[in-house]
Amino acid sequence: MDSDALVSCGAMMLQFVAEYWRSIEKRPVVANVQPGYLRQLLPAQAPEQAESFSSIINDLESTIMPGITHWHSPNFYAYFPTALSYPAICADILSGGIACIGFSWIASPACTELEAIVMDWLAKAMNLPEFFLSTGNGGGIIQGTASEATIVALLAARSRIFKEKKTEDPTLTLGRLLDQLIIYCSDQAHSSVDRAALILGCRLRKITSDSDCVMRGEQIEIAIAEDRAQGLIPFFIVATLGTTPTCAFDDLVTIGRVCEKEHLWMHIDAAYAGNAFICPEYQYLLNGVEYAESFNFNPHKWMLVNFDCSAMYLKDRTHFIDAFNVDPLYLKHAFQSSAPDYRHWQIPLGRRFRSLKLWFVFRSFGLDGLRAYIRKHIQLANYFISLISKDNRFEIVFTAAAQLGLVCFRLKNSSNELNERLLKALNDDKRIYLVPSMVKQKYILRLAICSWLADEKHVKFAWDVIEQVTNKLLSE
Repeated sequence: MDSDALVSCGAMMLQFVAEYWRSIEKRPVVANVQPGYLRQLLPAQAPEQAESFSSIINDLESTIMPGITHWHSPNFYAYFPTALSYPAICADILSGGIACIGFSWIASPACTELEAIVMDWLAKAMNLPEFFLSTGNGGGIIQGTASEATIVALLAARSRIFKEKKTEDPTLTLGRLLDQLIIYCSDQAHSSVDRAALILGCRLRKITSDSDCVMRGEQIEIAIAEDRAQGLIPFFIVATLGTTPTCAFDDLVTIGRVCEKEHLWMHIDAAYAGNAFICPEYQYLLNGVEYAESFNFNPHKWMLVNFDCSAMYLKDRTHFIDAFNVDPLYLKHAFQSSAPDYRHWQIPLGRRFRSLKLWFVFRSFGLDGLRAYIRKHIQLANYFISLISKDNRFEIVFTAAAQLGLVCFRLKNSSNELNERLLKALNDDKRIYLVPSMVKQKYILRLAICSWLADEKHVKFAWDVIEQVTNKLLSE
């Protein structure tokens, strides 16, 4: 394939993508295949001879597309949104076309400098503390996922506490210290915190949240006192803004005060809800962020930026550089003291030109357009609440949480088993797709507004399906 063929083949690919988006609403939201379906459709060995690009495109509908769950279907209400837009697709094409590996400034200056600029734009739009800007001691970096950001923050915090304890006891080893280190998070925190603790070999203590699924500083203070009495060293806590089960918000102010008093690193995971903070009316939910050492959210969830693009902010980048700095001669360059090298702020060495997606999206939609998009999703969630509230068989649960684009509901005065049967019946029906959660011993159904194509008619359709399936289930 030469450059001329790239133009014609690229046009074919874009045409396929455009047709996909025109037809997505008509496609079944969940793939209706069994494990191993694709192996039956493809040859057992790779082809010896080259095939035409048109034949590859022609095979997509019969092979790949039957196995796709359509996350951007307006009938997809599971998990949380995963973002996408045409400008972001175009940015990914450019990123793939340039194909730089921007681990340091010299490896591709524009890759580093654009990332610092757009991350500052984003921080200012959210009214984050100035110490998160690249013009100070902190800065922003695009990680792959919020899970990755948690691990990176935990590694930096472990490096900081080891350095401090080493000054007190020069004979201390990291292995000995690990036996004493303990991490905290809410019982509502994402499972990625469990995984991060597992990877680093640290103890994890989950704090029981209150009846509104909120973790508060008073609960943590009691746990810290108990653990210090056992000879443990508390050093890190994950506070969540917008938990996965119910979109609950931990009490940053009281947690932050405890962290300041007890010298704990507070990392904030705002993977989904953080996107809403570009809207001034939701920035009050950030009260207490000034206590954070690190903060993360995913523009690839709700800001029209394709996966992967997880925005992480650091209060003091030297803690990360100390934790990750491996500096062989072949990676050194003359500008190391005057420009950031993002390889020191992350786990992998290589990195894609992901900031192009933010730049394209910011310029194509403007902050006003992005705010309007988020506000529309929240309005659609409120519309669903208005529909379900008219049916006295249902109740909205955990309403004290600021739910944004998520609605948690269940059948009123019913067993967990009945609600589980309802969820199964809805997904077996295959017209819409939801996922459940178990919170405070209650089995709940979650409806998250996910698709950028979603409108009131789609939410009304979802409610009609829920109503029909519920009527059938209860009549049986």
